[in-house]
Amino acid sequence: MFISSIGNSFVWPLTTIYMHEQLGKSLTMSGIVLLFFSGANVVGSYISGLLFDHKNPRQLMLTGTVLAIIVIALMIFFNGWPTYAILLTLIGFFNGWIITLINSYATKIGKDGRYVFYMLYFASNLGMVLGTTIVGPLYQYAHGSIAPLFSITTVLYVIFLGIVVLHFKEDEKATEDAPEAAEAEEKKTVTKLPAANQWICWTFFLSLMVIWIMYEQWASNLSVFLTERGVSMTQYSLLWTINGILIVVCQLLISWISQYHNNPYLMVYIGTFTIALSFVLLLVANSYWWYILAMVVLTIGEATAIPTMPAIVNSLSPSDVKGKYQGILNAYASAGKAIGPLFGGLVIGAASYHVLFIICAIAIFVIEIIILVVAKLKRAQTEEF
Repeated sequence: MFISSIGNSFVWPLTTIYMHEQLGKSLTMSGIVLLFFSGANVVGSYISGLLFDHKNPRQLMLTGTVLAIIVIALMIFFNGWPTYAILLTLIGFFNGWIITLINSYATKIGKDGRYVFYMLYFASNLGMVLGTTIVGPLYQYAHGSIAPLFSITTVLYVIFLGIVVLHFKEDEKATEDAPEAAEAEEKKTVTKLPAANQWICWTFFLSLMVIWIMYEQWASNLSVFLTERGVSMTQYSLLWTINGILIVVCQLLISWISQYHNNPYLMVYIGTFTIALSFVLLLVANSYWWYILAMVVLTIGEATAIPTMPAIVNSLSPSDVKGKYQGILNAYASAGKAIGPLFGGLVIGAASYHVLFIICAIAIFVIEIIILVVAKLKRAQTEEF
């Protein structure tokens, strides 16, 4: 996850700048390309999640990684218009494919689900912080050429392929139980979640999409908002450095707390509330220190709620459909990330940043109430796997 996250951080952050400055395309066209990138990510997540439960996971991972390497390597040499947009969309598909397979493999580890997903989220964010920190200087050093960045990304994915070959093993138990394979396959086709489990899982899917739509305002439209108020791009970047450091600290604290307090739903309640609170703080912020405080509050919410939801979904999913439900969850999260910048731009264009922050805060507070109500009504009836 760490290596994959670094590789992805070399691809998507520079899309807008590269398309606008080097390819001469409008910001609107850049937004459309990123929408296709995220849309393909949704499709890749959903398909790989479904296939994970019924096909050979190792072969799926190997195939996806090899095809991803081929596409990224092609972009070293073919990065003009419209080839760049087409290949970037394919990268989005394989990105969703690979991340969902990693999460699906994580459901099979057998250790505490929350610990595994917290560590995956930690590794992903650490990779993102490292990648986004060095991609800007590398792009500047390359004088606007994107080929060196895709060369490095190709090398990273080759290393990733080596890890897959060496450490992503076949399911030994499945091999030993080959005579029962037909019966197991038949059971897979009829497996259905209990109604209470479905209620909570789908509440989390939709909640995660809404949360990511609002969260993406921090990563996209807020940069313009802050620079208009005298905050430099260096200071804006520092906010994300703080975010990365705090995620590391929060994950260590959460791992320690979870040894003594086994209530993952509480983590979701706290996290959702604090993400909403960060937008309330933006409404009253009048200095850079307020923005730092808002980012701290946002990160606490992000580190507690976002990795806990897939862990709970994992615990509520039968073993033969865990991949399917991780795929659906990643698809909804990716959809939220895709819609977020466009949603924010439309609200800002029609009203203002102030109105956008109010909508974000209210939407997440409503999500908080819905999660609380559904969990209170259905949690006692759920069955864990």
